Amino acid sequence: TAARQDTTPAGNGHGGLQTFDPRPPELYSPTGKVLPTGTQGDTGIFGGGHNPSLTNIIDFITISSLGNGSDFGDMVGANRVGVQGQVSSNIRTIFGSIRTPSITNRLEYVEFRTKGNGSDFGDVATATGDRAGCSSSTRGIFAGGYAPSAINVIEYITIASVGNSTDFGDLTNSTQNCAGTSSTTRGIFGAGYAPSISNVIQYVTIASTGDATDFGDLLASTASLGGTGSDVRGIYAGGITPSVVNVIQYVTIASTGDATDFGDLTDERRLPGGVSNNTRGVIAGGYANPATVATVDYITIASTGDAADFGDMTIARENMGSGSNGHGGLQ
Repeated sequence: TAARQDTTPAGNGHGGLQTFDPRPPELYSPTGKVLPTGTQGDTGIFGGGHNPSLTNIIDFITISSLGNGSDFGDMVGANRVGVQGQVSSNIRTIFGSIRTPSITNRLEYVEFRTKGNGSDFGDVATATGDRAGCSSSTRGIFAGGYAPSAINVIEYITIASVGNSTDFGDLTNSTQNCAGTSSTTRGIFGAGYAPSISNVIQYVTIASTGDATDFGDLLASTASLGGTGSDVRGIYAGGITPSVVNVIQYVTIASTGDATDFGDLTDERRLPGGVSNNTRGVIAGGYANPATVATVDYITIASTGDAADFGDMTIARENMGSGSNGHGGLQ
């Protein structure tokens, strides 16, 4: 069945939302399985990807716990979701840069309160692959990518309303395979191919429109990273330099400056997915030479140190879409 929104008012701990449920807020599914959220959203979703065949599987995890992924539903078709970063509110996650395997301009969404399959959201202006994504509670941002060469275009959507994207501005240069993270006000895009592997970090103010501004540099020139974070810190994990690496690094989103070493993933990974509940960051899947993995790692965002094992996704894959209802852009 298509994803749908329960009309019962509920809150996930941001934006002045309140809960009116007579008992602790829960997520309900057509199969009767309860998806807990808590006062802040606590559900992470991973959709699509390849290993090497394309898949339409959507998994979910409860971020504050440990364990393996569970089935959430299916995307419209088997695909690679080439957006690194979370474009999601406390209600829904948007998947973009969908490749089937050809690149498309299609956007697809699922809603957290009801497990189920993906539905059409709208289109971006041009068929584009391997973009960065980030969001606040109201607006989602897609940046860069290739169509078929690297582009500098930034577009935005209003997450609560299905429809097509609108032009936002431009990156400082044409970039693909960069990764996004955000606070409630600022979106950060890290590195990528521009056209050679870059270390450049740039940022935008999500609620406005306009061109990106230089933020600083990553520790090394890196592409195909995973992005996640809190409302204070942006986290970048793994990637290629061109070797596949296990490095985790962070920036303080409200300031500008270079990235700082955080620690290491449990193994080297390119094109993993990233989600968070503003306290814990989770990095899932990716290609760990010589094979794609189902491994899920976690970190405590406010500290530093190496990642620890969380569990496994239902299948090994890389280049998937990801989103959560408690990430840093929603607090």
